[in-house]
Amino acid sequence: MILDEKFLSKIIKIQKSQNLDFIIHFTNVKYNLDNVKIFKSSTPVSMPTIRGGIYFSDTFDYKMKATVNDLSILPLLSKSMLGPNTEFQELKITTSIPFENFQKNVAFFTQLTNTIQSSSHLELNMRIIRIYS
Repeated sequence: MILDEKFLSKIIKIQKSQNLDFIIHFTNVKYNLDNVKIFKSSTPVSMPTIRGGIYFSDTFDYKMKATVNDLSILPLLSKSMLGPNTEFQELKITTSIPFENFQKNVAFFTQLTNTIQSSSHLELNMRIIRIYS
């Protein structure tokens, strides 16, 4: 599914003026995400390529950066990150946004590109693959 740039632009605009609650979902566990930022980023791809079973041909990507304050998430992420793994688990992240006089539930499906761990939190950097509302 191709990402709807207009819809993502609306979410980014809403996010600048309102604090949205984001949740990352695993089979039986949910974690709150803090400091979530969604942005458009250029990619170093200069020709079509495949990475993680996903075909890249665009020169830009939509990305999401967030922090998790519960380090118990670490074991759940071990098979999710792009890099040495050949199979990649998609991460589901949900939020609810105000949209034309009602709340609209949105689900982002992402791939984890890297993490940065500190003693109190974990920063997740993800590539948005698709979005459903």
